[in-house]
Amino acid sequence: MSRPILDEAHLHDAIRDKVSSHHRDIVEEVQGAISKNDVVVVGMSQNPHPRRARKLLDARGIEHLYLEYGSYFGAWRRRTALKMWTGWPTFPMVFVKGALIGGASELERLIQSGELERLLTE
Repeated sequence: MSRPILDEAHLHDAIRDKVSSHHRDIVEEVQGAISKNDVVVVGMSQNPHPRRARKLLDARGIEHLYLEYGSYFGAWRRRTALKMWTGWPTFPMVFVKGALIGGASELERLIQSGELERLLTE
């Protein structure tokens, strides 16, 4: 299944640079983290769901890197760049072995089914 993304051919030349560089630093930081760590949780303060994901991982002794970007009161524009990049609408964003697996609920399902363990040992 592919998700709809506006093709670059449909961007006017005058805005291509702006689109390609919009908060690129945060996207590159997350890309770098997921290339170096088996499990990465991207979240924001004041949101209980990133905390829940981290507790699930901690309870199983699974090492992970946590990246936090702002709160409900700030940095939402930077976080929007991550949402646009991944297509995932909420935080946390949990990456396992470079793949976005979803948020805290999806992480919990993978743990309960044993699939997370399998993914980490592959």
